[in-house]
Amino acid sequence: MIRKSLLASTIAMTSLSAAAATTPTLEELAAQLRTQQAQIEALTAEVEKKGASGTGNEWFRNTTLGGYGELHFSHNKRTKGNDANSPVKGDPNGDSIDFHRFVLFIGHQYSDTVRFFSELELEHSLAGESKPGEVELEQAYIEWDYAQNHRLVAGQFLLPIGYFNETHEPETFYGVERPSVEGEILGAVWWEGGAMAKGELGSAFKYDVAATSGLNDPTGNMRSGRQKVAKANAEDHAYTARLRYVGVPGLDVGATYQRQQDITQGICAGGDKCGQADLMVGHVAWKQGGLGLRAVYAEWEVEGLTNGAGDQWGWYVEPSYKITPKVGVFARYSEWDKSDGVGSTTESRSEQVVAGANFWLTERVVFKFDVINENNTPNRFDDKEGYNLGVGYSF
Repeated sequence: MIRKSLLASTIAMTSLSAAAATTPTLEELAAQLRTQQAQIEALTAEVEKKGASGTGNEWFRNTTLGGYGELHFSHNKRTKGNDANSPVKGDPNGDSIDFHRFVLFIGHQYSDTVRFFSELELEHSLAGESKPGEVELEQAYIEWDYAQNHRLVAGQFLLPIGYFNETHEPETFYGVERPSVEGEILGAVWWEGGAMAKGELGSAFKYDVAATSGLNDPTGNMRSGRQKVAKANAEDHAYTARLRYVGVPGLDVGATYQRQQDITQGICAGGDKCGQADLMVGHVAWKQGGLGLRAVYAEWEVEGLTNGAGDQWGWYVEPSYKITPKVGVFARYSEWDKSDGVGSTTESRSEQVVAGANFWLTERVVFKFDVINENNTPNRFDDKEGYNLGVGYSF
């Protein structure tokens, strides 16, 4: 507004002066235009100087906004959904549409070495009492480059576990839904509060070492045990370390280890190691031309649990091929078991096959289609087959 007023005043005064004089020659008119341009440039520079120091423009230039979102339509028919003895309630054909998540990123650059990043998410479109969704603060942290190629993160952040937990925008993976092993075994997307050192070791290796809040569930349900840094019980912390090899273009191979002394936060009374949980994850992500491959193996070992949850594991392999830069196809085979330890009385393995295609309208806008077949033991009423449609974006 200041700039527009000053420019308007300058032009008005110049026009009045010209009207009062005799009709100028072409040379005089050219001289007047040069004078006007010089005045405009001087005023513009003055306004920009004032704005940078006193009107908040510097803050605006150093603050960034981004985000992502996903809409899903699912037709997942339970194969025994029409059985008279089925405990499944509702539509056995599983038809549903859901704006699964809407996420906003806000970041700010304080200096060349200090920055802030945050992530706020609304799940399932509507949150509140008796509503299906939640409003969640997934990330809010300060990152400091304390040395060249080395950084310190403090606050609330995504854990450096495997490959997917930190990189899960919809255009970065195949399939409408996220890989089941990531959700069922690794609790993705999983965040905690604490501190983390990360960086590069030469050109071939990257590392992450974190000390954070931990899980809290006496039954060993890792997904429901995430406290999400909401007045979280911090009696026992979690310690996570990951090393990745990225020395070959297109290749990311990594191993993750996490130790938490007691995932029950003091409830477990079966001895010194009761509740002690160890997580081991290996991942491979590879791209070469149009070919791609992702594979993950994850396993939990928890001491003192007698309900079968003391040993949990899962893995999947996903080959893919980009037919064109915009069209890609994939297939994913997954297995997982959340109750394979002491006290397990029945086989409880799940198997899933998903195959489909992605169409990238632009680099960050994607349409998705897949078909799914899933078998669950022993509860066969949870078996399902069907298809999914999705659209996702990030910016």
